[in-house]
Amino acid sequence: MERTAQLKRDTNETQIEVVLSLDGSGKGEIDTGVGFFDHMLQGFARHGLFDLKAAVKGDLQVDDHHTIEDLGIVLGGAVREAIGDKKGLKRYGSCILPMDEALVLCAVDLSGRPYFVMDGVSFSADRIGDMSTQMVREFFYAVSYSAGMNLHIKVFSGHNDHHIAEGMFKSFAKALDEAVTIDQRIKDVLSTKGSL
Repeated sequence: MERTAQLKRDTNETQIEVVLSLDGSGKGEIDTGVGFFDHMLQGFARHGLFDLKAAVKGDLQVDDHHTIEDLGIVLGGAVREAIGDKKGLKRYGSCILPMDEALVLCAVDLSGRPYFVMDGVSFSADRIGDMSTQMVREFFYAVSYSAGMNLHIKVFSGHNDHHIAEGMFKSFAKALDEAVTIDQRIKDVLSTKGSL
């Protein structure tokens, strides 16, 4: 059975619709109005082998904050809904990903307990294309808390902002793909408590 979720969020600041399939082939149909963010989400879909549709109408006349943060909230909620009862999930995933001179580690635990750590990230510019570099952190924070996941991202090296950000999104995709993988040896949930 394909694990999918479709979520909408309508506020005075953003109107968002997301459709996510965890068992996809890497197709991304992304339109947030923020070009570089679209590029990052396309990479997330492709490298995680998720099918992702994301449409956002946000108050970009203000800035990109609400558009990116709110999409993170909705995407995290879609992940949480799509994984369902978590039976058979590997639960944990990690990836160390090289992106030219940048080297990024991402580790995920679908524990149901949100926690976010971002370490070693230092952007040299205020923006990458039309996306504020401050919003990289806000996006991952929103995803982790909305999904109920423990998410760690650490940048070991890198000086090109584009490469650093892209390494973060792609390593997150690979780590999440591993965490949502079904392992036939796991008959219930992977926890000594018996629940997640």
